[in-house]
Amino acid sequence: QASAQVFGFVARRVLAESVMMLFALRDPHEAPELEALPELVLGGLAPDVARDLLVAAVPGRLDTSVRDRLVSETHGNPLALLELPKGMTAAELAAGFAVPNPSDLSGQLEENFHRRVAALPEGTQRLMLIVAADPTGDAALFRRAAQALGLGFEAATATLDNELLEISDQARFRHPLVRSAVYGGASAEERRAVHAALAEATDAETAPDRRAWHLALASPGPNEPVASELERSAGRAQARGGLAAAAAFLQRSVALTLNPQRRTERALAAARAQVHVGGFDEALRLLSVAEIDARGSLQHARIELLRGQIAMAAGPVTDAPALLLRAARRLETIDVGLARETYLDAWGAALYASRPGDTRQLHEVSAAARAAPAPRGAPQLPDLLLDGLSLLVSEGLAAAAPVLRRAVDAFSGEEFSIEKGLQWGALAASAAGVIWDFENMASVMRRSADLARGAGALAPLYFALSGDIFMTAWRGDLATAALMAAEMNVLMDVIGVQQAPMGTFLLAALTGDEPHSSAHISGGIDLANSRGEGTAAQVGYWAAAIHSNGWGRYEEAMSQGLQATTGPAIHLDGWALPELIEAASRTGNDSVATGALERLAESTRWSESDWGLGLLARCRALVSNDGSSEPHYREAIERLARSALRPEHARSHLLYGEWLRRQGRRTSAREQLRTAYLMFDEMAMEAFAERARRELLATGETARKRTKQAAAEAGQQLTPQEAQVARLASDGLSNPEIGARLFISSHTVQYHLGKVFAKLGISSRAQLYRVLTGGPGRGGH
Repeated sequence: QASAQVFGFVARRVLAESVMMLFALRDPHEAPELEALPELVLGGLAPDVARDLLVAAVPGRLDTSVRDRLVSETHGNPLALLELPKGMTAAELAAGFAVPNPSDLSGQLEENFHRRVAALPEGTQRLMLIVAADPTGDAALFRRAAQALGLGFEAATATLDNELLEISDQARFRHPLVRSAVYGGASAEERRAVHAALAEATDAETAPDRRAWHLALASPGPNEPVASELERSAGRAQARGGLAAAAAFLQRSVALTLNPQRRTERALAAARAQVHVGGFDEALRLLSVAEIDARGSLQHARIELLRGQIAMAAGPVTDAPALLLRAARRLETIDVGLARETYLDAWGAALYASRPGDTRQLHEVSAAARAAPAPRGAPQLPDLLLDGLSLLVSEGLAAAAPVLRRAVDAFSGEEFSIEKGLQWGALAASAAGVIWDFENMASVMRRSADLARGAGALAPLYFALSGDIFMTAWRGDLATAALMAAEMNVLMDVIGVQQAPMGTFLLAALTGDEPHSSAHISGGIDLANSRGEGTAAQVGYWAAAIHSNGWGRYEEAMSQGLQATTGPAIHLDGWALPELIEAASRTGNDSVATGALERLAESTRWSESDWGLGLLARCRALVSNDGSSEPHYREAIERLARSALRPEHARSHLLYGEWLRRQGRRTSAREQLRTAYLMFDEMAMEAFAERARRELLATGETARKRTKQAAAEAGQQLTPQEAQVARLASDGLSNPEIGARLFISSHTVQYHLGKVFAKLGISSRAQLYRVLTGGPGRGGH
């Protein structure tokens, strides 16, 4: 499966290469990773052609009834027509005896190959079994293994039927069914002997993992030394980012373990590795194995912990909080540290799975965590995070803010382990969001994504990447966020995650292109609600409110803002309040705006960031009377200019400009609106740019046509891949740099650029920049 994932990923990106990738499947659904590729369904030869081929392949007399029956039962399969007669006697072919069984054609072919192998000398058969047992094709390795078995390699090769196996520097079977016929036809004892010889012939220094694998297959039953060696192989695989390989080694070690306690421990380790690589079904199977021999509360609690983590990642997410809470309570009397870590997992699950407006699970987990035993020794990073988040729910922000600050500082300053980063990065980022610390929030999400990518942990990478997209879009780098979203979509296909893509909600809202943005956000909200993902739904409503405010649909924005400010994600309440305040002030709902402003003031009370205080100043300007609004607008612009959130900075210019226009100060309004328009246009924030353009027109300024609108019209001719390549090329990236960003080669980049130039009627990158931006070429050319 891992190979199919990789090959499918590569195949979807091979376009301009002199490379063909061809995959043969008996069932088109057996490898869903390849389903998006062009497909050719192969049928059998036409009956008359099949008969001609069969007659040509049989040197002697062929009875017509045998001929017709072979054509019919093979359905014109040319390989079967060529190979099956080789396993039949002349009498059978001439007189019509012993017709094949039509039920399993591949089985017939394999049996035919098996009969041909069985007719070879014993030494040759043993040599073929050596080759079948190791897929490397390394002839030197096979010579050493043959020597360990006392075989004369040259003598065995001399009698080899070259129609079945060819050996030079590499060994190659003529057909995969020959390999399966040779390996499947050997006895279990013969296979173990060959694997033992291959293990002996494999260098323990240069290929310890392959040697361990052969030792495992050579073991007739439980074998603790080999199981331990497989564990070491798993550790090496994990260290180099091969979590899928680590999971395979650990699974095999489970099968070789006799001791019940060790078997349970290894099954738990294998299940945990499978969770990281997205193998959720296999992880559940391993947990069933672990349950058979599990003893004591600790192992049972760890099983419940993993079941909760699987539910959180793969669903049903609504089961996760209760499973994790039960595991945490069982662990309290056994392992205080692990219990507290599990309470933290339960808190995160309750945050994600609670319905909008329903924080009962969060309160239950927080109360249990507060009542749990204190950490032994100095509080560790997860202890600080758990204490701060639990205090936030049970006692409020005033009590929680100092502890959350310590937790965020510890998480941001510590070189945390892969395990910590994958497990709690998102919660640490949420804690930073509660105290309006954008830089640490973005840094934690980026580090978590980098850790997951480096470790090959696909499931955690999906969630970390979603957060990274969120932060990147909020900085105003929508193009980069869109490229990251394409990577996340690939991950969704690979691991089969169906959760609502929260990171892309904000991207769609800020981009504002209709009708795509509305459809994406509303579809995501529907998916989140159907799966019980309360936090994802809340993010969706917040994004919808941003999108509606951008287009000036304030009644819709108010309704969406109310839904976005009712939990369960407490930090999101504060972020969404500015949208509710803007919409309420525009629709004359002064009481709603004033109440939301009071909540925002409390939320930012413990903030020292220009982000939170800048938004508070902007919202005060919106609800103030006309005489006192201006200093608040100026403060908002000044503060948000110092922050990383360019969209919020641009929106402050827009709102100030709108206010100035209503005050009749057209000259000052034009300055603010022009600044906002240029910023929105540069970031490709379509809805807000159009809103600023309309306001400029209302001041009497002749607004030029939006450069991004012109670019969009040109870009409509381009495919999504061509548009991505064109944008990166216009930014000055070289072909290799573009290829690295998009997981394609330089040749494919050049191929796309050729198509782009032809569609846009241009011949250079300087012209490309001008067409896509509507401005002069780079360097003024």
